Amino acid sequence: MRVTGRVLVLGGTGEARRLATALVAEGVDVLTSLAGRVADPVLPPGEVRIGGFGGADGLVDWLRAHPVRAVVDATHPFADVMTASAARAAEATGVPLLRLQRPGWTARPGDDWRWVGSLEEAAEAVAGFGHVFLTTGRTGLAAFAGLTQEVVVRSVDPPEPPLPARTTVVLERGPFSLADELALLREHGVDVVVTKDSGGHLTEAKLTAARELGLPVVLVRRPALPPRVPTVATVEEALAWVRTQLG
Repeated sequence: MRVTGRVLVLGGTGEARRLATALVAEGVDVLTSLAGRVADPVLPPGEVRIGGFGGADGLVDWLRAHPVRAVVDATHPFADVMTASAARAAEATGVPLLRLQRPGWTARPGDDWRWVGSLEEAAEAVAGFGHVFLTTGRTGLAAFAGLTQEVVVRSVDPPEPPLPARTTVVLERGPFSLADELALLREHGVDVVVTKDSGGHLTEAKLTAARELGLPVVLVRRPALPPRVPTVATVEEALAWVRTQLG
């Protein structure tokens, strides 16, 4: 029997796709919203909308025009603007909101991790290195535009300028194996890796490769979550929460 009451999933992550898949399998009416930053995204089952809402006020207007029973914010851990907008919109409309965010990475023996608070601080932290591997995504690369050393940027879609003067762009979609990461680091003579604390096993191989090669990793800390928004770390917990909202 089909469950009534649409669920809005703010997506763009593997967790969002798995949650939508599980809900659709249970007969729940799911709408996944994608920001549209990737030209050819992997689409989840169920209905999909692509494009922003126009900030918190736009999301409030959308929720009032398209009533839903619950919202699950399963966006990337660094999609802080969307997460803040979702919190404000949920409070304004009274729609139940859950944040689904996978845990961050934990250092292991042999790791040389150097934590920073922003992309700008990451750019400062790599000033003394000669070959930098940037895996921070194609947005925000302007923070590294002043680097003069060799820089390798990997992204799904071509990054937009400004970029460092000596940039090599690698267009690939993950996940990547440990062998893939070791080969890339060796090919480009990388001596430091820069990434965000995205968490998850799908992009963790680069950290293992850096450990095996004895390379330092500059890690950007996650932005803080909005207060008073319940947060879970797994798809199973999010699925259980949605079930309670649908009764």
